[in-house]
Amino acid sequence: MELDKIIPDSMVDTCGLSCPMPLLKTKKALKGLKAGQILEIVGTDPGSKKDIPNFGAKNGNTFLGLIDGEMGRTRYYIRKN
Repeated sequence: MELDKIIPDSMVDTCGLSCPMPLLKTKKALKGLKAGQILEIVGTDPGSKKDIPNFGAKNGNTFLGLIDGEMGRTRYYIRKN
């Protein structure tokens, strides 16, 4: 799956937030999704590069990957299972 071609079902903007807020917002957003839907998380916290993939791989969901973008923003993709 090409990450830059994913059309997410929902998006969470965590830019400017520090740990643990990006992860908490991600958890909350995933609760609102149905199985098979994709969540995109956009953030600037360097710690999220470890936290979000680990969280996405646990809890029965699928971490699809991340894309480093402009201005220090990273986009993460998780499919709810």
